[in-house]
Amino acid sequence: MPRPPDPAKRHDLLDQVREYMIRNGLADLSLRPLARALGTSDRMLLYYFGTKERMVAEALALDERRPLLRARSLLGAAGALRDPAGLRGFMEEVWQQYSDPDLRAAIPLYLEIMVTGLLRPDRYGPVMRDALTEWKGLFTSVFREMGLPEARARTEAVLLVDASFGLVVGPVGDGGWDEADAAFRVLLDRLEPGWRAT
Repeated sequence: MPRPPDPAKRHDLLDQVREYMIRNGLADLSLRPLARALGTSDRMLLYYFGTKERMVAEALALDERRPLLRARSLLGAAGALRDPAGLRGFMEEVWQQYSDPDLRAAIPLYLEIMVTGLLRPDRYGPVMRDALTEWKGLFTSVFREMGLPEARARTEAVLLVDASFGLVVGPVGDGGWDEADAAFRVLLDRLEPGWRAT
């Protein structure tokens, strides 16, 4: 009977895979060069993960610096957000996370996976789709708690998530993080009045 994979080794490999993908991207990712860079073999990677696609998805899901994970912990610490001012403060904290150089360095990889997922949904499609869906679900429930009806809560969540996502993506191309930061605050100025239940 074969020995089961070592969980600690598997976790370590996932960390290394993620760092490799941030440095080298996804388009030309091949198991043999990756395995050489990690000091292992392509067979060993398949032993631990089954397929390259599963390995990539797990490496991304493992990243504990993801803003969605931090957002959940912030929400847990703050309790339910019940007013627009509280939600605005929460969003400012989430936005501040994007000043982390490690997180900014990973954004091109996530965009590459998003595009690859659109072109090849059988591979990485669910990775970014699931992240955006989780964000929208999270904020839909926050808006419902604030007294907004379901349809409006969903619309406000979609607007907040998609507009914020656009402001994260833009600076990847032109480096304009200061402009994006100012635009994000204007976005909140314009959205916050719509978060009040009538």
